[in-house]
Amino acid sequence: HDVQKILDKSDEQVLKKYEKYISDFDLMAELATILKNRRLEQGYLNLDIPESKIELDRDGKAINVGKYETSFSNEIIEQFMLSANEAIAEKFYWLEAPFIYRVHEDPDIEKIKELNKFLFNFGLKIRTTNDKVYPTEVSKILEEIKGKDEEKVVSTLILRTLKIARYEAENKGHFGIASKYYCHFTSPIRRYPDLFIHRIISKYLEENYVVSDKFIEDFKQKAIDRARMSSEREKVATKAERDSEDMKKAEFMQDKIGQEYEGIVSSVTQFGIFVELENTVEGLIRFENLGNEYFIYDENRKRLIGENSNKVYKIGDKVKIRVISANKLLRQIDFEIVEA
Repeated sequence: HDVQKILDKSDEQVLKKYEKYISDFDLMAELATILKNRRLEQGYLNLDIPESKIELDRDGKAINVGKYETSFSNEIIEQFMLSANEAIAEKFYWLEAPFIYRVHEDPDIEKIKELNKFLFNFGLKIRTTNDKVYPTEVSKILEEIKGKDEEKVVSTLILRTLKIARYEAENKGHFGIASKYYCHFTSPIRRYPDLFIHRIISKYLEENYVVSDKFIEDFKQKAIDRARMSSEREKVATKAERDSEDMKKAEFMQDKIGQEYEGIVSSVTQFGIFVELENTVEGLIRFENLGNEYFIYDENRKRLIGENSNKVYKIGDKVKIRVISANKLLRQIDFEIVEA
């Protein structure tokens, strides 16, 4: 927060405290901007999906849920980390060293075609060339929706369409970052793959880049095993994180029964629609809570159509809802539509 205040020149006290470093911070901001613009030109996917910030009281009960606000000072860290990760991955790729890369392969063309059915509703389309999709084409869509109401929904749909990044002992590039070489190097205190490659880097530095064949063979096999296990554990950790968030969000909404909110349709299914509120809480409106008519599910266009009124609910629509139930144990929140 202080760095952002320095960049904005908005707090005299903070500016005085860090007087010696102001020019350094300004230079860092300039460099981060150059790095980000270069990446965007290459097709870097600027998926600006806000994370949830859940505040708990002393007893661990959720007392507030909202978006986790970030600023350009976060972006400086992000861009510098990406550069460090790319530099290390490329260096050790050309050394043919045993290594763990962060791999994000190209999306399946069939999934992109399915996504385009959604994007059609917003007048958007991801273009493909010879049944191949390039990061620049996806990046164009993300830039086009910047600042629009549907930004969060479209960004989330694109994220769901992309393959899940994983760890591999073989370098296969990173689609989302539009990078040929990528690894996780910057967080050895919290990520095992980072720690593993730090051990390899340390060995190469200690031996002045002349390491034994035995070390290479030993760590090549270890890299394969550790990459696979790290990918598996990451899935488990991600699910635990999502489940705990959903549980706390349901807990937060338990005393909001009967309250009305505005939200955006985030998903349409054959059993109802999911609506996300401004504070990132998501709930389900089942068919029976959509009003006094029968709705038909249009699977191709992923939308609901009212049998009598022809009322359409599709992803990105703004709707008014009322909270009707919230179950912490089941991690479920139910809404009903509020007729205009």
